[in-house]
Amino acid sequence: QLQLVESGGGLVQPGGSLRLSCAASGFTLDYYTIGWFRQAPGKEREGVSCINRIGGRTYNADSVQGRFTISRDNAKNTVYLQMNSLKPEDTAVYYCAAAYLGGVEDMCVRSRAEYWGQGTQVTVSS
Repeated sequence: QLQLVESGGGLVQPGGSLRLSCAASGFTLDYYTIGWFRQAPGKEREGVSCINRIGGRTYNADSVQGRFTISRDNAKNTVYLQMNSLKPEDTAVYYCAAAYLGGVEDMCVRSRAEYWGQGTQVTVSS
């Protein structure tokens, strides 16, 4: 069974940090562009950060530029999202997704992906 499983979410105070992980099972991520998306209650899903299959190109939404960093370890079949300087407006369910040979901007801006995880809750609150 092909799966993406997110982990690392939780409750953090404003200004704090979290690292999310997205682990794939049942397939290798080597040929996939991977993205992190988020959806807050009452809002549309937003592409946060995307990374191409070899990690040489990334895309970050303006809202997270300079605070979030996406990276991948193909040997571990895992992609990470390091989130620093978190703000209350970062509160959302975060999803990872995989697009076969996709472009990073195409994926993040147009939410184009074949596989999606179930999501992990991130809450930023004092």
